Amino acid sequence: MRGNTSNEKGNTMFVDEVTIKVRGGVGGSGSDAFRRESFVPRGGPAGGDGGAGGSVILEVDEQLSTLMDFRYRAEYRAERGQHGQGKSRTGRGGENLVLKVPPGTEVHDADSGEYLGELLEDGERFVAARGGRGGRGNIHFTSATNQAPRTWEPGGEGEERTVRLTLKLMADVGLVGEPNAGKSTLISALSAAKPKVADYPFTTLSPNLGVVTLSGFRSFVLADIPGIIEGAHEGKGLGHQFLRHIERTRTLAILVPVTEPDPLETYERLRRELRQYSPELADRPHCLVLTKVDLLGPDESPPELEAAEAWGVFAISSVSRSGLDALQEGLWKIVVETRDREGSSVSRTREAADAADQPQSAATGEAPGDSADPEDEDEWWGADPL
Repeated sequence: MRGNTSNEKGNTMFVDEVTIKVRGGVGGSGSDAFRRESFVPRGGPAGGDGGAGGSVILEVDEQLSTLMDFRYRAEYRAERGQHGQGKSRTGRGGENLVLKVPPGTEVHDADSGEYLGELLEDGERFVAARGGRGGRGNIHFTSATNQAPRTWEPGGEGEERTVRLTLKLMADVGLVGEPNAGKSTLISALSAAKPKVADYPFTTLSPNLGVVTLSGFRSFVLADIPGIIEGAHEGKGLGHQFLRHIERTRTLAILVPVTEPDPLETYERLRRELRQYSPELADRPHCLVLTKVDLLGPDESPPELEAAEAWGVFAISSVSRSGLDALQEGLWKIVVETRDREGSSVSRTREAADAADQPQSAATGEAPGDSADPEDEDEWWGADPL
């Protein structure tokens, strides 16, 4: 398991990648019971179908922000279906096992690496392993030449696979910068987030999310990731582990302290690291934010940099709050423009999950009626189901 970090002792661990094994429930076997009532000679076959096995379903819970819940358990199996019984009764279907995941979770097959899907919106579902179908009872094997069949079907095996869950945080704006560029201080100044802030490198060990609230009921989500150093795309430092968390952002804010010997070179270096990690991410709209202007002398002014590809250049101080209003309004404007271009969110189909919620009879494909009573053994005749 990778992607496990903790800000400090006692804090909740941030887990953004896990590998788990999921198994659908086994379907119940059909029954070979016969109708047995007083004054009803030759009652005929009355063996019901087995119930369908439960499915393992991933469901988005917007209250979650980490895959921490999967850290201590590696295998999940849904409930099996019950066997069919006499009086043509279908066995009860197995309960689905619903696993809660945070929004922004991607699902891959761990063995083949195949991309299976992603879960973005609250309540969205994905069937990770479907339960087995119920076996047919002997009522389905009656023919003109066999009026008392003892044939029945065993339940089907549920799907089994190993999946890798990868979390990519959902945010509108991603903060990018080297260690001690002022990212955590900025997110704490603009939102209610309280990341750890100190004057030494790699203070931030895990991503932080904050909601920026503006007048007129406007808001957007800000993401702060650990600092990026040169060679991050090759695995150096901490930032490379979390660059994927800004892949879904609508715009980037590249932070460069005014105290840097060459702020423009620092900006270009960060742009190169982004491009080498992901050309698509490097082409994302971005602005340049010069931080820590409060450290300049009274007669000093922030450097005037030419960032032709940036949609804006801002000079701010998170401590004195100088320039923050202009930065917030600029970020809000570009976020709204990007949202408008994207249009409405892509709706994800839930038909597979809805179908899995209603276990079906093996023969008719309809939801079972009365459930069989597993203790009603006097209706059995001949061999028991598997």
